[in-house]
Amino acid sequence: MNTILSLCNHLPETTFDSGQVLLGEGARTGLLYVLIDGEVEILKGDFQVDTVSEPGAIFGEVSALLAMPHMATVRALSALRVYRIEQGADFLHSHPSIALAVARLLAQRLNGVTNYLVDLKRQFQDQQSHLGMVDEVLETLVHQQGRPFVPGSDRDPDSSI
Repeated sequence: MNTILSLCNHLPETTFDSGQVLLGEGARTGLLYVLIDGEVEILKGDFQVDTVSEPGAIFGEVSALLAMPHMATVRALSALRVYRIEQGADFLHSHPSIALAVARLLAQRLNGVTNYLVDLKRQFQDQQSHLGMVDEVLETLVHQQGRPFVPGSDRDPDSSI
């Protein structure tokens, strides 16, 4: 993540106070943010998915690359300094070294999620309950090249996770 931070050091800085929202779930902003210092929380609905304080962390990249609404809310847990990037997709297109660093970050995330799903598949492969569907989810993810994957759940099959 320090690679992304060092590649962005020429960009303008923006600050946020604790409690302010950088990116709202469902909004289409085209913005990217790179964390300089501070801490944010990632929320999916009311559920806190993660907290992030590592300098160089980037937010909004999936939305910018896929031209889709933000998948989650990013909110400041402390005072923040970030690099704010307008029109993120255009920025990544014109800065290949940063785009490559983002691609590596996304590949690391995908590798971690894939390994996790494989572990779940092994644990629940003989289950006759809804836990047995892990195999179907993994197969769908593996074979969705170039097509959007929109998962749902038994509670709300029409919502994306």
